[in-house]
Amino acid sequence: MPRRWLPTAVGYACLAIGLVDIACAVFPKLRLTRMHSWAGQLPGGATSLAAAGTLMVGMLLVLLAHALRRRKTRAWRAVCVLLPVGAALHLLRWHQYGQAAVSLALLAVMLVHRREFYAKADPRTRWRAVLNFVVLGTVSVLLGLLIVSVRWKAELGDPSLFQRLEHVGYGLFGFEGPIHYTSDRVGDLVGYSLGALGLLTALTTAYLALRPEKPEPELTPEDELRVRELLGRHGRRDSLGYFALRRDKSVLFSPTGKAAISYRVVSGVMLASGDPVGDVEAWPGAIKVFMATAREHAWVPAVMGCSEVGGEVWTREAGLDALELGDEAIVDTSTFSLSGRAMRNVRQMVKRIERNGYSCRVRRVGDLTLEEKRQIGDAAARWRGTDTERGFSMALGRFGDAGDDACVVVTAHKAPEEGEPAGDDLKAVLHFVPWGEDGISLELMRRDREADPGLNELLIVAALQEVGAMGVRRVSLNFAMFRSALARGERIGAGPVLRAWRGLLVFLSRWFQIESLYKFNAKFQPDWEPRFLVYPHTRDLPRIGFAAMQAEAFITLGMPRFGRKRQREGLMREPVAQLERAA
Repeated sequence: MPRRWLPTAVGYACLAIGLVDIACAVFPKLRLTRMHSWAGQLPGGATSLAAAGTLMVGMLLVLLAHALRRRKTRAWRAVCVLLPVGAALHLLRWHQYGQAAVSLALLAVMLVHRREFYAKADPRTRWRAVLNFVVLGTVSVLLGLLIVSVRWKAELGDPSLFQRLEHVGYGLFGFEGPIHYTSDRVGDLVGYSLGALGLLTALTTAYLALRPEKPEPELTPEDELRVRELLGRHGRRDSLGYFALRRDKSVLFSPTGKAAISYRVVSGVMLASGDPVGDVEAWPGAIKVFMATAREHAWVPAVMGCSEVGGEVWTREAGLDALELGDEAIVDTSTFSLSGRAMRNVRQMVKRIERNGYSCRVRRVGDLTLEEKRQIGDAAARWRGTDTERGFSMALGRFGDAGDDACVVVTAHKAPEEGEPAGDDLKAVLHFVPWGEDGISLELMRRDREADPGLNELLIVAALQEVGAMGVRRVSLNFAMFRSALARGERIGAGPVLRAWRGLLVFLSRWFQIESLYKFNAKFQPDWEPRFLVYPHTRDLPRIGFAAMQAEAFITLGMPRFGRKRQREGLMREPVAQLERAA
């Protein structure tokens, strides 16, 4: 009978044992037991090596505890080796039978329930070696400083903090530092402990750097071709379908190949977006493959922004729960008009911005020249407010690719003023991806920060008025999170709970575009289509929310700035380069 709680309990027990091992190796008083005098009969080198070994075992147990909670098979194997080694070291050095008994008891539990630890390793790159070196190296320095500092009574003289750090630095590399002790045994113990920390940092970093690399998830050309074929037959059903073609997503197909789900793994969450692509009747097969992959790797399955129909299929086939996340604004171009009182503010803003000398052009991306694509791509990257390109569920992350000729681009232009360079008339851009044969979905909205306010309204109105001639009837605008809560909370008669919830959303809008996106979309009198978050359990929501914010690049946990590729400069240039080579 499966015990879902057992890996979590074993992981925390492993963490506790590891911390106790570290504490026993660092603080001498924790080792003073009634049986401690027996250890004095052993050679000093043997006892010092045992202390250093216990420190290494404790560090490794702490490092592996999280993977153990996630049911990883490799972590289970490593811990099954470390626990008896740690128990033997405790008996050798300190004769602590209780600590050894606890370690062996946990080993027995892990062996009996070994089938609970079935998960495969996550995709990996060698950047983890760099991260391990930085983090574990910092921890080793701090622990080493603590090991040196707690033995101040045995020091000769009164060394300064800088001398202690110097002693730690030498010790991590296996050399003797400037501090000397009254007892050779204390000096050996400090030296072996520092050497063990340095050796552990070096070995783990080397292992992560030299082990076979598994590439990050990516959409292969073969998978992209199959997804495009599915979109060609069933793409009009979901406005988010085209975003399955993001190159930083992997894709899983149903056994029949008639449906597919694109996803990315972020912090142990297998995150999909939108509905499955393809035939609705084949969705259950793709969902079963998705859930089986999640179980195989012990990932938390989640879906962002699926439709109501998609949510019903996910909850029925996978046994998941659904939560309304917000609403998607969809405008029918055949009925859109600037006339009427409801559109007065938009109408006045558009007229004012046009009088200031702005004009718009609406074209298919395939109709642009290479120079125009480069100019638009560079401008969009330049106008971005952050170094990291944001977006996951409703962003394509590229512009001008050879396969995206059906996309629609709307540009705003203004004649250069005196003193401005000639040809620099581009002031804003909208980029739409195809939504079947008669729809487009907004992917990118950027403008020059020095341009006049109201430029975005002009772009959207121009798009809604002119894409009808291209055969486009449905235009999907921005996604408004918690739109219904904001709308109901401001009505007359709203209850205190609803008003408090709306107040919290308004407060959070200072940092996230929640209320502003809702009000902006509402200007164009759209139809609202609800979108849902699908998740396994309520307890998983914080973890899924954190992973979603990472995927959308609101939270970045990558390498330091000097270790990252400058995305602002390189955004959207590679696809254009591919087109140049093709030409």
